Amino acid sequence: MTLPGPTERLEKRLARVAREQGIDQERLRRWVSFLALCGVLERALSESVLGGYYLKGGVAMELRFAQRARATKDLDLGIEGTRAGRLQALSAALRLGFDQFTFRVKAQTRDMEQADTIRVQVSVQYRTRSWQTIEVDLGPASSEQIDLIEPGVRGLLELNIPIVSPVRCLNLAEQIAQKLHACTGPFSAGRARDVLDILLVDLLSELDYAAAAEASRRIFRERATHEFPPGIVFPREWYPELESLAKELEFPITTPAAIEVRFRDVVGKLRQAGGS
Repeated sequence: MTLPGPTERLEKRLARVAREQGIDQERLRRWVSFLALCGVLERALSESVLGGYYLKGGVAMELRFAQRARATKDLDLGIEGTRAGRLQALSAALRLGFDQFTFRVKAQTRDMEQADTIRVQVSVQYRTRSWQTIEVDLGPASSEQIDLIEPGVRGLLELNIPIVSPVRCLNLAEQIAQKLHACTGPFSAGRARDVLDILLVDLLSELDYAAAAEASRRIFRERATHEFPPGIVFPREWYPELESLAKELEFPITTPAAIEVRFRDVVGKLRQAGGS
């Protein structure tokens, strides 16, 4: 954990470090906000204000793989309890603060019934100055394993602020299974990004096929919306997003047709690893 430097405002440091490191300034700002939230959640955990949590979704991918992953603007968080109970737990945790960061849950919330999730906006301040407002999706947490991840994002050391490490992320095999279920099921509209997330893990040689196949079989069985292995047919409305994201992430393949072939191959390997 580094110590904060009093001689330069964090806002100016952020602009300077982003320029020197070749990082998008707003993306670096979100990384700071995400990790500040991790800091207060860890404090809440240590003080028994919070029973447990883990990051999931795009933010977990981004903290694992940094700029190799797609940028995300919201933070997906797993906390035990009902939707109302999760909101109460988060509010109590955020009141603790972390270093010179303070947080406030804004009044407006949105229930996302289909995903058993509540979306809230969290205002982040640093040394009494407004820093950023981020959306936090409070989803259910269960007994899945977590991975303790050393954040791979660049520029944090140079910012000279306290950073909690490691951070708690949903187990990668479990995350792959959830993404596979989401992008192939009856509610897959708008889920093209999950395809690229899964392919990224595979391209980085981080995909444990046996573990992901086991998790997928369980997730598909529990959610009971469609069978594993799923059929793979990309909707045409995904094509622009797939191509754009693949180019942005510098994938070796960028056409929707090639991406679909590669994704079908990954699903086939999961089926084989699962023993059927």
